[in-house]
Amino acid sequence: MSSQSLKLNQKKDIPEGWKEEKLIDAVDFLDEKRKPIKNSDRSKMKGKYPYYGASGIIDYVDDYIFDDKLIILAEDGENIISRSSRLAFQISGKVWINNHAHVLKPKNGNEPVFLAELLESINYEQYNTGTAQPKLNKKTCSNILIKTPSPLEQTSISKLISDTYQMLRQLDLIIIKKRNIKEWVLQEIFTGKRRLNGFNEDWEIKKLDEITQITSSKRIHVSDYVKNGIPFFRSTEIVGFFKTHKFNEKDFLYISEEKFHNLKSKFGVPTEGDILLTSVGTIGIPFLVPKKLILYFKDGNITWLRKIEDVDSKYLYYFFQTNQFKKQAEFSIGGSTQIALTITKLNKFQILLPKSQKEQTTIANILSDLDAEIHGLEEKRDKYIMIKNGMMQKLLTGKIRLT
Repeated sequence: MSSQSLKLNQKKDIPEGWKEEKLIDAVDFLDEKRKPIKNSDRSKMKGKYPYYGASGIIDYVDDYIFDDKLIILAEDGENIISRSSRLAFQISGKVWINNHAHVLKPKNGNEPVFLAELLESINYEQYNTGTAQPKLNKKTCSNILIKTPSPLEQTSISKLISDTYQMLRQLDLIIIKKRNIKEWVLQEIFTGKRRLNGFNEDWEIKKLDEITQITSSKRIHVSDYVKNGIPFFRSTEIVGFFKTHKFNEKDFLYISEEKFHNLKSKFGVPTEGDILLTSVGTIGIPFLVPKKLILYFKDGNITWLRKIEDVDSKYLYYFFQTNQFKKQAEFSIGGSTQIALTITKLNKFQILLPKSQKEQTTIANILSDLDAEIHGLEEKRDKYIMIKNGMMQKLLTGKIRLT
């Protein structure tokens, strides 16, 4: 795009050189060519061609009914209202499309990439014709008013859109590669199948109750919650932090400092290097308590590993991410209405670890560095997505022009 310049358009209604038209004037509907295939029939015709529904690709089959540059727009489904995933997709090549997505072929020079992004940006609640289930019928969609620039400007916008998505795809591939490397370290080096250079001491198997004291919190009642105070962790906070490396503080619960210090003096509280482990419902998500973080936690749903001896706490934290732990957890979980991992069973879990704490620490640091790298890439991707979304809104409405 170096040969192009950005120009802010001052008109508030229809940008100069753009036009307002009905969707039916910009595309042809090819809905009559759609054909659904039952699950039982699809199982007999597995192949390489994407089978699309309202939410995108849902299967692959051995035949196709379209071979073109097209747009699919969801016809029904809760996603029309919730927008938890895309509604409009630009597709090309040999595909099969069922009757839950409208099939649109751009005409009159309109660009599929531009139109797909424009259709994705629309709020469809006002066009919902469904009762029991949200629906966008063909008649209503045909009459949706859209604003489009010239084919030349659409081409420029489409190139920028495509380049942006390509950059995000490349970042995603790097993230996947780093995650695979971490998984390899967890299953190969962490379990002693491969050794790091410079280490040759023996490894040993220990039960968790030999290296740490596992307990739970003292009961906290709803009446103990206060507006501000000491954060009170539930599984929600631990799972969220494990996925994103950050806290969603607006959803925190708190107990008073007085209550916290009372618990601390009588029973102790989590401190740096302790591990909290989700043990009810969502099993085995670890949280390594960092320096300077003061918190308490929900009784029953979380177990507390404290007074960790003869093992690096970070090494133990990564143990809970290995298949070695997961297999033991699958064998041990119980509960009639909700799965749970009891302290009694957790105490008997076995962990394979180097006798040398230096080797433990080295392995843990390799994994920690990988986590930091993955997190940095994820943050970079999320920032690009934010920039992309902001830029896209301006491009699709003509507030920024590519000329």
